[in-house]
Amino acid sequence: MKSVGIIREIDKLGRIVIPIEYRHTLGIETGDPVEISAENDKIIIRPYSPNCVFCKSTKDTVEYEGKTVCRGCLEKLKQL
Repeated sequence: MKSVGIIREIDKLGRIVIPIEYRHTLGIETGDPVEISAENDKIIIRPYSPNCVFCKSTKDTVEYEGKTVCRGCLEKLKQL
């Protein structure tokens, strides 16, 4: 595997520092949640964006009773 990118060491608690260049590029600020997943032989870290429990949209969402719902689905629920 060809190595491209920035090399970081994992500390004793399993932490790494995400380089500021990547955080700026992805719009990740201090305190923002990130999603960590594994795919084949890779660890993927991306900004966390909650999905609507009904349509899976990530746009214009709100929290309701611990669930994420987009405003479009919320309007449909109001009509029931």
